[in-house]
Amino acid sequence: MRIPDEEKLSNPQVTIATIKKHGFSFQKRFGQNFLIDGHVMDKILRAAEIGPEDTVLEVGPGIGTLTQYLAEAAGRVYAVEIDRNLLPILEETLAPYDNVSVINDDILKVDIAAIAAKAPGTIKVVANLPYYITTPIIMGLLENHIPVKSITVMVQKEVAERMQAAPGTKDYGALSLAVQYYAEAYIAANVPPNCFMPRPNVGSAVIRLTTHEHPPVEVRDEKQMFEIIRASFNQRRKTLVNGISNYAGLSFSKEDVQKALESMGLSPTVRGETLSLEQFATLSDTL
Repeated sequence: MRIPDEEKLSNPQVTIATIKKHGFSFQKRFGQNFLIDGHVMDKILRAAEIGPEDTVLEVGPGIGTLTQYLAEAAGRVYAVEIDRNLLPILEETLAPYDNVSVINDDILKVDIAAIAAKAPGTIKVVANLPYYITTPIIMGLLENHIPVKSITVMVQKEVAERMQAAPGTKDYGALSLAVQYYAEAYIAANVPPNCFMPRPNVGSAVIRLTTHEHPPVEVRDEKQMFEIIRASFNQRRKTLVNGISNYAGLSFSKEDVQKALESMGLSPTVRGETLSLEQFATLSDTL
């Protein structure tokens, strides 16, 4: 079933009426900012390339604004919502759709692999993410090797830029390297604050992460490489030698790191922000 666009929650008047009807109050602790722009919904769906053969995992459906669009495009939608107060609203706004299951839980505790195992077709994650837990959610999906084809999410604009950043730029860091190891990042749209209710204080962006079938670099110890990356960016002003040798989670001396860098043809005064993912993999293997 399809709901006419003017009756969907992307119409601000429909959202206001729904919130008033249920006496709903926005919860800051859950980072609730509801989308109220149909054009943005269309951009998200286009970026995620949702079709009837797809199963969608939505994080934080809120009152069901994006969920309505997903339900009409996808074969199956699992929407994970932590706020119990939203359940009666979702029951009403998603009543026309028989292909949506609402799960009242914390996404960081949900067994996503179990959902993926019983879901037909391709799994894609689509969400307007709460900004305060954007990174834990995305890294949880990637690091745990959840079998998803892509992750298309609304995030804070500066976080999207960090995910896509290249070596040597101000936005480049541990998040850039972690995301790019697991997926190809593409910023599909920038979204201004007036597309949300209530308005956030920052700009937003829709980013699609298409997961790699195989990582773009080979490394003997994935866990160690990411410890080295974290150490390298823990204090950006420090050289790699000092950052790695002083990091609590690693046991390499300054001499170890200097020798490894020399074998790679790199200066002992080099900083982490200049190294590519491939160079970090080589450094990890050398150490």
